[in-house]
Amino acid sequence: MGVQAPTDQNSSVPVSSNIDERPEKQSQIDEQLKRQKEIDDWLPITSSRNAKWWYSAFHNVTAMVGAGVLSLPYAMSNLGWGPGTVILVLSWVITLFTLWQMVEMHEMVPGKRFDRYHELGQHAFGEKLGLWIVVPQQLICEVGVDIVYMVTGGKSLQKIHNIARKDKDPIKLTYFIMIFASAHFVLAHLPNFNSISGVSLAAAVMSLSYSTIAWTASVHKGVQPDVEYGYLAPSTSGTVFNFFTALGDVAFAYAGHNVVLEIQATIPSSPEKPSKKPMWRGVVIAYIVVALCYFPVAFIGYYIFGNKVEDNILISLEKPEWLIITANMFVVIHVIGSYQLYAMPVFDMIETLLVKKLHFRPTTMLRFISRNTYVAFTMFVGITFPFFGGLLGFFGGFAFSPTTYFLPCIMWLTIKKPRKFSLSWVVNWICITLGVLLMILSPIGGLRNIILQAKNYKFYN
Repeated sequence: MGVQAPTDQNSSVPVSSNIDERPEKQSQIDEQLKRQKEIDDWLPITSSRNAKWWYSAFHNVTAMVGAGVLSLPYAMSNLGWGPGTVILVLSWVITLFTLWQMVEMHEMVPGKRFDRYHELGQHAFGEKLGLWIVVPQQLICEVGVDIVYMVTGGKSLQKIHNIARKDKDPIKLTYFIMIFASAHFVLAHLPNFNSISGVSLAAAVMSLSYSTIAWTASVHKGVQPDVEYGYLAPSTSGTVFNFFTALGDVAFAYAGHNVVLEIQATIPSSPEKPSKKPMWRGVVIAYIVVALCYFPVAFIGYYIFGNKVEDNILISLEKPEWLIITANMFVVIHVIGSYQLYAMPVFDMIETLLVKKLHFRPTTMLRFISRNTYVAFTMFVGITFPFFGGLLGFFGGFAFSPTTYFLPCIMWLTIKKPRKFSLSWVVNWICITLGVLLMILSPIGGLRNIILQAKNYKFYN
């Protein structure tokens, strides 16, 4: 007489059957984890975690110090000495504070790293709401910067050509943008952040170089005899609109927060040696370099040329020609590196969508097609709207203000929950208030500039 297999108390299924199922389920889980690891090892943000602290230094310099530094004297002319100085210095302090918050929040949950800005947003605001709050703003910032840099790179190449050829045989800006884009059709296929570290280092050195050329050449030129420091706009409304636009230009100058978590994700971490220590060391070095680039250019450029300074100080300098050509070449090299730095998180988003949501296989061909398509898109928009640089004021306020000035503060309050009216609570609310004001006011001036520039514009002319 056979012995009946023991059964579960609440089920007629033999226990041995359940035991047989467990290895299968475990096998499925192991398979999913293995596939997840393969995808993470392929995606650009998480594929390499062996960066040194100095990588974060020059990555942050490259992300922060854009060609927009050359427009800071012009922004000062629209802000005036008092407000301009306060806004520039206050922006430096606030953005350093919010950057520190993001570095701290990267590993605030034990055993977990928020490798992407939107992952931190999801932790703070919930899975769906976090995505909707962070991803659109981050994409506007990163894609917007890449389009602006397409135009900036093309214009700098055109400037070099025009000076060298004494304005003979002029070539359309369209062709220079295409020449600039050709470099990115190659560099876009570097797989991750660590692989572009050489490009980023060169870009960081170039940013310090052309900033130094700008202010030292200004000092050499000397204060202009007819210099004036009053507002140049003939009407009060024009002065107000220009003031708002300048606010956006300053906001655009402090744009590195959109890639800071992605940069920190490349640094190795353990409970004994968390990534925030080397990351913060790199950030401090980067912000010292930012101060050395921004403040001398803004204050000396405005002091020398007054309210007649051009929106690009290199144009005001004019001579010596070889120095202006050199500075523009440095700008080109810098924006090549900056483009790649801002493009990498976008590549990560595109490739994550294709592989995880649409279930494409993570192959070299998929990366080749998706990245070339992105570069072609930014090139096309840059060629179609070469006055896209006029959007700096608009984007600076509309997108950069939230992601840089106050979104980290809101996340900090939501997650950390500091006591009401404590120092942390008060400081965060001050940053939020100033950031919201910046977000509301600066797009007004930027939008007016876009309308004025677009009035007489003809496509591809």
